[in-house]
Amino acid sequence: MTKPISSIRRDWVAKTLAGLLLGLVLALAGSGLFVHFASGIGSSVRVQLAMWLVMPVWLGVLGGSYFFHSGARAWLWLGAAAILLVGALASVRLL
Repeated sequence: MTKPISSIRRDWVAKTLAGLLLGLVLALAGSGLFVHFASGIGSSVRVQLAMWLVMPVWLGVLGGSYFFHSGARAWLWLGAAAILLVGALASVRLL
C-alpha cells in the first residue's frame, strides 16, 4: 500500500511567521510612506487613512504568504520587500 500524501506542508509555521512579522513591517512602512506622500489630503484625514490602511495590508500579506513555495522563500521575498520599504521610508524622512 502507498502512503497517502498530505496536502498540508510542514513549513506553514515559517510562512505564518513571515506573514505576521514581515507583514506588519510592510504595513507600517507603507502607512508611513502614505502619510509622507499624501500631502494634498487634510492632516486628520491623512492620519486616519494611514491608520486604517495598516490592517488590510497586513492581512493581505499574511494571506499571500501561503502562496510561496516554501517558508524560506516567503522570508526571503517578504524580507527583501520590507528592507526596500523601510529604506524608502528612511530616505524620504531624511530629505
